[in-house]
Amino acid sequence: MERRRGAVLATERYGSAESWKYVAKDAVMERTRDASEGVSRGNSLFAVFKCVFLPQGYPESVSDDYLQYQFWDTVQAFSSSLSGTLATQASLRGVGVGNQEATVAAATVTWLLRDGTGMLGRILFAWQKGLFADVLNDIAMFMEILAPYFPGCFTVIVCTAGIFKSLVGVAGGATRAALTVHQARRDNMADISAKDGSQETLVNLAGLLVSLMLIPLVTDNPILTVSLFFLFTALHLFANYKAVRSVVMETLNEARLSIVLQQYLKDRRILSPTEANQREPVLLEFRKTGPIKLGVRLQEVIESPEDLTLALKENTMPFLVGVRNGCVCVCLAPEASVRDEIRAMCQAVWLRSKLSIPTSRDPPMQSNWEMVHESHKLMDTIFNPFLKGVEAAGWDITRTLLDWDEWRVEWKTKSY
Repeated sequence: MERRRGAVLATERYGSAESWKYVAKDAVMERTRDASEGVSRGNSLFAVFKCVFLPQGYPESVSDDYLQYQFWDTVQAFSSSLSGTLATQASLRGVGVGNQEATVAAATVTWLLRDGTGMLGRILFAWQKGLFADVLNDIAMFMEILAPYFPGCFTVIVCTAGIFKSLVGVAGGATRAALTVHQARRDNMADISAKDGSQETLVNLAGLLVSLMLIPLVTDNPILTVSLFFLFTALHLFANYKAVRSVVMETLNEARLSIVLQQYLKDRRILSPTEANQREPVLLEFRKTGPIKLGVRLQEVIESPEDLTLALKENTMPFLVGVRNGCVCVCLAPEASVRDEIRAMCQAVWLRSKLSIPTSRDPPMQSNWEMVHESHKLMDTIFNPFLKGVEAAGWDITRTLLDWDEWRVEWKTKSY
C-alpha cells in the first residue's frame, strides 16, 4: 500500500511562489506540484507579468519596501510623461510647427540651443549637486507650455527649461543607483535594474497611448492644456512624495544618523530604520544649524601647531575634529574604518547641536576646543553601546552614505 502511494524523495520550492515534490512510484520518480499550491507560475497572466516586470525570486529577492516604492514611482512617471507630452506640444508649436512663416533653420537652431544648454546643465549639476530635481522638472515643463505665448523670449525660456530638465536625469540616475543597491537582497542589482527598465518602458507606452487621446483635445485649447498640466503635476509630486516616504533605507546618512543619535542621547532608545526614515525630512530642513564638512584638508581644522596639540588632546582616534566659523570640520586618517567614520560623524552631530544652542557668553576659540574635548569624552562613554544598539536595531553598519570628501591626512603626535 505504501509503495502504491509513493514515497517522497525530495521537495523543492521556487521562492514562495510554488512548491514541488519528487515521489517514487513503481520504480519511477515523478515530479508533482503540492496540492496546496495554486496555478503554476507559467500558466497564468499574472505569472507572465511577474516574470517580465518583477525581479527573479520576488518578493524574497528584494527589500520589503520594493513594491510600494515601485507603485508610486510608476504613478509619478506616468503623470510626468503626460505632462511632458503637453510641454512637447507647446514647444513644437513655439518653434514653428504648423506655422507657414517659420523656417526650418530657425526651428533647428532653437532646438539645438535647447539641447545644448541641457547638456551644460547636466555637467554642472553632476559637479554641484542639488535637491529639487523633480520640482525643477515640473517647473521646466510649465515654462515650455508658456513659452509659445512669449515669442520674444521663446528661445531663452526653452533653454532655461532645458537646463532644469537636464538636472532630473543626473539626480535620477544617482538616486536610482542607491535605491537599486538598497533593494537588492541577493546581489541581484543587474536583474532589478533591468526590470526597472522594463517597468519604465511599459509606463512610457501607457503614457504614449493616453497622449494620443489627449493631443486632439488640447490642441489650440490653452486653458485645458494648463488645467491638465496642473492636474498631472499635482499627481506627480504627490506620488513622488509617497514613493520617497515608502523607502526604508538601512544605511546611515547624515540626517538618519543625527535623528538616531539625538533620540539615543535623549532617552537611550535606538530608533529602528523604519522609525528614523519616517522622521527624515524629504526636503531641506530650514532650521538654522551649522554645516558639517567631512574629509576636509588639515588647514580647515587647525591653524597652528598649538591647534594640532589641542586637536589631539583627549583624542586617540584616526580623525581630527574642529570648529571653525560655526562649521564642524573633520579630518580623516587613511587607516580610518567605517566604524571610525560613524564615530566621527556622531561627534560632529553632537558638536553641531551644542553650537546651535544660543548662549550669552562670547565663544572664544578655546571654548570650541573645550567642546571638542567634551565630545571625545562623551563618545568614549556612549559610542560602543550606541553602535551595538544600532546594529541590533537592524541598521547596516558595514557601509554608510555619509558624504566624505577624499582628503586623507596623516599627522604627527608631537609638535615641533
